[in-house]
Amino acid sequence: MRAGSRLRQIGWAVALSICVTGFVALTFRVNAVKSEVRLAERTIVALEREKLLLETEFQTRANQQQLANWNRVEFGYQAPTADQYLENERELAQLGMPRAVGAPDPIRVAMAPKEAEDGGFPAFVSPLTGQPANVTEVADKPQADTRFEKNSDEGRNSMSAPRSLSERLAIDNPLSGSMAEVSE
Repeated sequence: MRAGSRLRQIGWAVALSICVTGFVALTFRVNAVKSEVRLAERTIVALEREKLLLETEFQTRANQQQLANWNRVEFGYQAPTADQYLENERELAQLGMPRAVGAPDPIRVAMAPKEAEDGGFPAFVSPLTGQPANVTEVADKPQADTRFEKNSDEGRNSMSAPRSLSERLAIDNPLSGSMAEVSE
């Protein structure tokens, strides 16, 4: 009985190894077929895109032909030729003709006058009276915030805009500074 049972165990081991080998081979074959299907799907998508591109190009060219036919029959437009291009502004000026007698004056671009360099803002006007606001009234009010120092040579705020950017950046900014001091 020992020999039969040993032979039976070997038989089962061989059958099991054949099944595992078949399963592995079948798995590899299924994965190969799946990759071929994915490749075929990618090819189909690429061909559909190419087909759509060709259809669009065909319709565009057909429309160009239709437009050329309309142009030839209806409108009479022609493509510009090389002798229609000008080399420079001087040739363009030579094409101009002098104004006829009684012709209206040419339209000129309006230009606003430049504001003075000292501020560029108009005087303040009171919304109630419509009269210019008195600057001394504003200057006489006590200032609650004294963080901004006046510049002695211009009489303006040290962060005012008439200075150049480099000058404004060089000034100690009263708004900056340490937010909190850390003690060691």
